[in-house]
Amino acid sequence: MQFIQAIVNLGAAAMMPIIFFVVGMMFRLSVGKAFKAGMLVGIGFTGVNMVINLLLANLGPASKAMVERIGLKLTVVDTGWPTASTIGWGSPIMPVLVIGFLAVNALMLVTNLTKTVDIDIFNYWLFLLVGAVSYAASGSFWFAIIGTLIIFAVTLVVADLTAPWIQRQYNLKGISFPHLTCLAWVPFGIAANWIVDKIPGLNKIKMDPETIQKKFGVFGEPLTLGFILGIAIGLMAGYSPTKIIALAINVAASMYLLPKMIDVLIEGLVIVRDQVEGQLKKWFPKRKFYIGMDTALLIGEPSVLATGLILIPIAIVLAFILPGNKVLPFVDLASLMFLLALITPFVKRNMFRMMIAGALVLICIFYVGTDIAPFYTKAAIESKIAVPKGISSMTNIVGTATTWIGWGFIKISQFFGAIF
Repeated sequence: MQFIQAIVNLGAAAMMPIIFFVVGMMFRLSVGKAFKAGMLVGIGFTGVNMVINLLLANLGPASKAMVERIGLKLTVVDTGWPTASTIGWGSPIMPVLVIGFLAVNALMLVTNLTKTVDIDIFNYWLFLLVGAVSYAASGSFWFAIIGTLIIFAVTLVVADLTAPWIQRQYNLKGISFPHLTCLAWVPFGIAANWIVDKIPGLNKIKMDPETIQKKFGVFGEPLTLGFILGIAIGLMAGYSPTKIIALAINVAASMYLLPKMIDVLIEGLVIVRDQVEGQLKKWFPKRKFYIGMDTALLIGEPSVLATGLILIPIAIVLAFILPGNKVLPFVDLASLMFLLALITPFVKRNMFRMMIAGALVLICIFYVGTDIAPFYTKAAIESKIAVPKGISSMTNIVGTATTWIGWGFIKISQFFGAIF
């Protein structure tokens, strides 16, 4: 566990090159090619993280300014995914679960129950968070562990089922995305697509990036769209003209640079993927395997980024008008695009349909976040996280605990804890 924790502490940008180098060597890639592949993946992840951090560093303060300007007074504060990941990795059940995840994935591969080899150990926190909150709800160590391992196993199967759609949409052969935070919302995308298809007039609206660019030329390009959305967000945040222009340029830069950084990452990924695929076809000629990766690979899609930005003011308005909601959207407002990454293929990159799906997702998140806040806060305390001064209750809106699947497991845990 100390070794695993040391690797995780390196962060994805340093951890993934090591993993890809080792995987390359295991599958008989030459040392030089394995090194190059690992370095390209590491450089790509570093670039992706730099651009995402640039985006979040600029959107975060703007989102907070929008919340403060509207004057939302809600009691359950969204403390963001960084705090959520710390809760997961700091939970008392973490050591057993991490070993369990590795064992379950290996067993399912051997028994042909999954095609996905989940090498994205850094994002195990997505499952650890659900386990931590369910442990806080039930008080049962083993119930939380067994339930979380079941959720992990089901996620691998769902990742297999969604992989062909995602591979076609993003041109990522041999990749799957076993991320519960994103996979949980795929049914919402399918539902939104079905609903819009049934409504005359709305079913004719086409807002994919290519259609927008064709209609508006340079004004429909991702960098221009990012600039316009940055100005809109700056105005809603009450920024000065100079701060608005700075925000707009940084958002435009993020939308332009992120796909290019992802291309570098994919270049390294392809080297290892092709070698692994070739060897596995020799060893297991009748089987297919997927490499489980981080959904950060998908954030560079223009429709995902643009719709994520549009959802920021929508989230604030929904928090204000939804009866019974107590969640104050805050830190994770800048990360809403992650909720859309796996929805995109099922709505054919139509940003209008993505906005509808995103609104439905946010409504669900706000009510789930309100309901599980006591257990989420308890899980944070059990993970040795001090609740910030002035905050009595906390949650996060881009995480697994506030998905409908996480909520179901946490409520079952609560029921189980009350009986036993």
